[in-house]
Amino acid sequence: MPIALDATYSLGENLSGIGVYSRELLFGLARAHPEEDFYYCYRSHRFLRAYRDRLPKNAMRRLLIGTPPGDVFHALNQRVDAPASRTVATFHDLFVMTGEYSSPDFRARFTAQAQRAAELSDVVIAVSQFTANQIEELLRVPASRIRVVPHGVRMPPDASMARENLVLFVGAIQRRKNVARLVKAFERMPPTWRLALAGAADGFGAAQELRAVQESPRRGDIDILGYVSNRALDLLYQRAAIFAFPSLDEGFGMPILEAMAHGVPTLTSTRSSLPEVAGDAALLVDPFDTEAIAYGLRRLAEDADLRADLTRRGLNRARDFSWDAAIAGTWNIYQELL
Repeated sequence: MPIALDATYSLGENLSGIGVYSRELLFGLARAHPEEDFYYCYRSHRFLRAYRDRLPKNAMRRLLIGTPPGDVFHALNQRVDAPASRTVATFHDLFVMTGEYSSPDFRARFTAQAQRAAELSDVVIAVSQFTANQIEELLRVPASRIRVVPHGVRMPPDASMARENLVLFVGAIQRRKNVARLVKAFERMPPTWRLALAGAADGFGAAQELRAVQESPRRGDIDILGYVSNRALDLLYQRAAIFAFPSLDEGFGMPILEAMAHGVPTLTSTRSSLPEVAGDAALLVDPFDTEAIAYGLRRLAEDADLRADLTRRGLNRARDFSWDAAIAGTWNIYQELL
């Protein structure tokens, strides 16, 4: 039963959330099912680069052009150019269709691509129930063709570093991530605290978000770190006393799980998929209310018992989301199709 997967987004060192998902699924499925053959398919602009990767013994490279090979083709990033024998597509989010988070041209291209992927797929995987509801509503996919398989997180080894008076944000700086309101809220924190923004500053509306940093009276207490390596990010998670992620729209919200897995008390948003992923393990605030964000940050800064409780809850919550479970859930969908 050869399985083909779109491996295009799995290459490179600076992987996005979709890149992490792609690698976890590609290598996890091959490892979990050594008796099966897997085709790792790459679009032409990435195909030669794919030879830098060392593949599992039961995986082979293929150029993704025309009808995909295999008994099942899995589009790992909601793009299907041609129907396969059986097709699965994973949808990570649809925020481009619902908010002013991109240019009109990009929104039109994204919408057309999402609609085509939905039409050509036998089964659509959503990474959260929130995203599943959007797929049903916006793309008119019946619930009977949608399966929810959440992302996972890897639990790091226990760390013994002392926490600092540091509020950490992780994600590309863009309008959707709500960085400007976070900066305004941070200005109400005690003077001994710092804010670290870890993520590339190249998202839609990044200049406006960064203007809030440049104009802030606490500019000297805010570090714009840009994209950081996995090792550097791990150290930031170990140092931070608070993780703040008041995003306006997320299809899943992988950074909050990573923070919880590292034992960082987490503040996040009441909107989109974030309450679903956070459960009772985070402090939820209205992301459009700067005062609410500021109040939440101050509560966490001043209440050591609250931080300790959220650390415990967060670790337990993160353990509920494993890549092994995501791999098993995905494999079950393949079996269902066959």
